[in-house]
Amino acid sequence: MVKNQDTKKVRAPELIAFGQAVRKHRKALGYSQEAFGDVCGIDRSYMGGIERGEHNLALINIFKIIRALKLQPSAFFVALDQEI
Repeated sequence: MVKNQDTKKVRAPELIAFGQAVRKHRKALGYSQEAFGDVCGIDRSYMGGIERGEHNLALINIFKIIRALKLQPSAFFVALDQEI
């Protein structure tokens, strides 16, 4: 007998808010996900997961993203103050 597994994962609100902020800033700079992933050194499919709030990132990747967005970390995280 095969068990039915729930493939829907509950995503943390913090990860969703982070992903939404990344997407907003990325689009404001005119990057596609693929081009932005290249600038960050992060695979496009992984970047998509970040933007959907599916990945709990390592700090080094957070800083790669923030640098590619040409923001200071404090400026990036201000947007999350209202979201969380």
